[in-house]
Amino acid sequence: MRTLTVHHLGFMEYTAAWEVQRQLARQRSSGQIGDTLLLVEHPPVITLGNKARPDHIRAAPEALAERGVAVVQSDRGGEVTYHAPGQLVAYPIFKLSQHGSDVGRYVRGLEESVIRVLASYGITGERVAGLTGVWVRGGAAKICAIGVKLSASGVTTHGLALNVDPDLSGFDLIVPCGITDRGVTSLAAELGAAPPLAEVAERLVGQIGEVFDLQPVATVQRSV
Repeated sequence: MRTLTVHHLGFMEYTAAWEVQRQLARQRSSGQIGDTLLLVEHPPVITLGNKARPDHIRAAPEALAERGVAVVQSDRGGEVTYHAPGQLVAYPIFKLSQHGSDVGRYVRGLEESVIRVLASYGITGERVAGLTGVWVRGGAAKICAIGVKLSASGVTTHGLALNVDPDLSGFDLIVPCGITDRGVTSLAAELGAAPPLAEVAERLVGQIGEVFDLQPVATVQRSV
């Protein structure tokens, strides 16, 4: 079984974590490192994927500034999303050729990992046909957003954002993932109380390992 190195980055600005991804992706591409997973929380930030529409940011720049919400144009796939404290963000730096060489299959694997984590808390996570991410309550509310990028050398960056206990009012600032007729939720909202984010992270690492046939062996705290 191949190994998975996990980096716990803690609380880190989106652009700083993005630079860490790029550094590690170059190392993964050249074979200096194996498959790697970054876990991080971001301060409030709206990110725009390559399909994002500017009008899907509902708040004026002045209102965003007052709330301390940054806006970043990302190179990931997808549309507009929101990150904030209480959200567990996971960035797999994987060589896709070792995981089926199929981006769609890879994304389904990320969804499956999250669905299994939710099941461990008694929550039924679901897929919605034609949409990416993980949903609950018959597809009425999204609990996990997914947006990825594949480099020319076949290495993945970006990943998933699982809502553990963020301030959900932040999602009112955007049209989440460009979807107007469905809500956003969190583990805290579904359970009535938030499980510890570190516990959710541990379960997510385990499930990603199982789904992608990787053995998590090294945990790095705030170090790359």
